[in-house]
Amino acid sequence: MKAPTKPTPPGWPRIASVVYYDDAETAIDWLCHAFGFMVRIKVAGEDGSIVHCELVYGDGMIMVGQTGRQDEGKGNWQSCQTSPRALAQRNTQSLCVQVDDVDVHCERARTSGATIYSDPATTDHGEKYWTDRSYGARDLEGHMWWFIQRLKTSASGPIA
Repeated sequence: MKAPTKPTPPGWPRIASVVYYDDAETAIDWLCHAFGFMVRIKVAGEDGSIVHCELVYGDGMIMVGQTGRQDEGKGNWQSCQTSPRALAQRNTQSLCVQVDDVDVHCERARTSGATIYSDPATTDHGEKYWTDRSYGARDLEGHMWWFIQRLKTSASGPIA
């Protein structure tokens, strides 16, 4: 298969994750406050539940969804969307975000109630690769996040 060459729609990355919450409205506010996301669009249904939400961080984007929604005429696929809260904090994914200052970001997340499962640490992947500073956090419903600050990039790039 050939790599895509057509441009994405304006403002859309090539790939974006959807993160589901039992209380999407609260999660959206919290993600903006704790992790620094900004709301690009938020659509609420007649019952007030979140139908669609796009949050941006720099040039990255995630979508936030409400668990338990079932849109008529769209099949039953939404019934399998859940929060880690319903799975004893188990996750099937971890989201990774590049930030400008990992230590400042971590402190903001910590004071906002994020559970820090890996404190900020520097990892040197070798002279032919890169050096990062990163930390890991769980949000208010248990989704796992990894925040990374690139400290050094190899001039020669990685070994092929």
